[in-house]
Amino acid sequence: MSERAVRVDTTSQVPPFEQIRAQLAALIRTGRLAEGERLPTVRQLAADLDLAPGTVARAYRELEAAGLIRTRRGAGTRVAALPSEPYALDAHQLGTLARDFTSAARALGADTEDILAAVRNALN
Repeated sequence: MSERAVRVDTTSQVPPFEQIRAQLAALIRTGRLAEGERLPTVRQLAADLDLAPGTVARAYRELEAAGLIRTRRGAGTRVAALPSEPYALDAHQLGTLARDFTSAARALGADTEDILAAVRNALN
């Protein structure tokens, strides 16, 4: 996993464990983290992000429960094989991401048209 693939915004209303979970899930589902690729240990990622290990552990537990990663003693935590069927859209998570983006954009002084243009450009 690249050095800063996961970032945590401490000013966000989204809890840090959820930011980590969502970012790692997106990296896995888009193939940027490949099956079998090793993730940092809980302690290492917590140190890199300046968070408590329990925060990262919770994100990892939720990813494991979703079947996106697997942890084996002695082998570490690795990306699991993706199921052959598509995953369901998490509307709640999508709404949270949209609210966070909108809030951050407004803090930069962007108006509605600026925000919509940025989203359109990102989609293209």
